[in-house]
Amino acid sequence: QVQLVESGGGSVQTGGSLRLSCTISGLTFNMCGMDWYRQAPGKERELVARINRDGTTNYTDSVKGRFTISQDTIKSVLYLQMNSLKTDDTAMYYCAADRGVDYGLNMVQCTPRHYWGQGTQVTVSL
Repeated sequence: QVQLVESGGGSVQTGGSLRLSCTISGLTFNMCGMDWYRQAPGKERELVARINRDGTTNYTDSVKGRFTISQDTIKSVLYLQMNSLKTDDTAMYYCAADRGVDYGLNMVQCTPRHYWGQGTQVTVSL
């Protein structure tokens, strides 16, 4: 059974930092991609950052230069380092992982964002 458990959220002031963690079990790490999403009250869930199977990363424009997504393949943990936090970063943050099926011969089929965690709240105040 695949489980994703986020932690590290909290309340900080503008300009502060937080590091979110997503501990993943039951999943072959690094087979496919993983994401951090967030959802603020009254807004749609948005993709914050993604780390692809090859280790490349993508960020939404509003967090570029401030957030860093990374992974520890030994501990099976996905991280989101958030610096220079702004009030607009206030949201529930979720990690998501692709579902991967290995057909051998380096052929892997990935279903994007198949697994989700329960979320961790980040609140940034002035």
